[in-house]
Amino acid sequence: MQTSLTEKQTTAVNPALAGKSPLKRLLALDVVRGITIAFMIMVNNNGGPGSWHFMNHANWNGLTPTDLVFPTFVFVVGVSVVFATDARLAKGALRSELAKHTVIRTIILIILGIIVNSFPFFHLAHMRFYGVLQRIGVCYLVVGLFYLWDQRASTKWMALAGCLIGYWFLVRWVPIPGIGMPGRDVPFMDIEKNLVSWIDQHLFPYHLYLYSPDHNVRDPEGLLSDLPAIGTALMGMLAGLWLRSKRSVGTKTAGLAIACISSLIVGYLWSLEFPLNKNMWTSSFVLVAGGYSLALLTFAHFTVEQMNWRKGWTWPWLVFGSNAIAAYMFSELMPGILSFIHMTGTNGKPTDLTTWVAMHTVAKIPDPHWAAFAFSVSFAAFCFIPVWILYRKKIFLKI
Repeated sequence: MQTSLTEKQTTAVNPALAGKSPLKRLLALDVVRGITIAFMIMVNNNGGPGSWHFMNHANWNGLTPTDLVFPTFVFVVGVSVVFATDARLAKGALRSELAKHTVIRTIILIILGIIVNSFPFFHLAHMRFYGVLQRIGVCYLVVGLFYLWDQRASTKWMALAGCLIGYWFLVRWVPIPGIGMPGRDVPFMDIEKNLVSWIDQHLFPYHLYLYSPDHNVRDPEGLLSDLPAIGTALMGMLAGLWLRSKRSVGTKTAGLAIACISSLIVGYLWSLEFPLNKNMWTSSFVLVAGGYSLALLTFAHFTVEQMNWRKGWTWPWLVFGSNAIAAYMFSELMPGILSFIHMTGTNGKPTDLTTWVAMHTVAKIPDPHWAAFAFSVSFAAFCFIPVWILYRKKIFLKI
């Protein structure tokens, strides 16, 4: 079996790919994925209360760099779907086969997400069913099947507008049962009394990210907010379609930059009425976060694809990006594993291995902000080791 196809052969296998650029791996996308997963590991292990503001999520409305990590990963999923699907179709894969694979991969991602949430104790009474990998799985399922069904950019634009405007209408103008109309009977986007939280409270009571024995609060990856998150993946898919076109490399970079600026302008203007909010994944947040994702992709595309700066600085990001899910799983499960290894602390009381190592290393840094940042970087470096081993052995874990 041939390992590659010429552009002419590709078109013969699948006429739907006619007019697109020859199939090749986009190194810039791997760099963006690697940078994103590395920063995700850092902010998820930010060193605690001493960490800088930008290493923490906004409490409610507002935006920090940390809030951009998750949507960037979802954005990359959308871009990747275009390249991965086109590559497999070009090799002769049937759409039914790809649809089956998409469903199976989604199920695996959801199961892995529940494992990450529950490890190591798996308390069934309050097991959390929503989560990061679950949301990625849902977005991947929707945009993956959508792209298999229709590969036109126009339908993706319409779907994106439908997701963002539809979500705004639901959150702003649909009365909350038993509570009332947002903006009239209850403050618009109240931290607890909003339609997103109301649905989650009734669908999975006491299985949410924030709950107490007598109070069911909310979940940042709730059901209704999957709708605008799908919009984030659609933005990535539109970027992927642009990059898969036969335009010149310079034109592609310029197009990404224009899309970045446009998305930021529209998003920030919309935020004046529909505030930026990562917890609710508001429509304005989708556009602003998508704008910054486009900025990162523009930078990577310019440096890697246009200027051909491929050696040296790209290496750590390629290692992380080659096994992004494996790196994330390792970073999420390892703290639970290390918590079972007990050491004797400086006060003679038992402590876990992670705390013990931190006390004897980064905790000695006088400035608490730098100490927390040093812990964050060190933990990311620790997670780099197994991914680097897989990379050297050319093992790439694909779901």
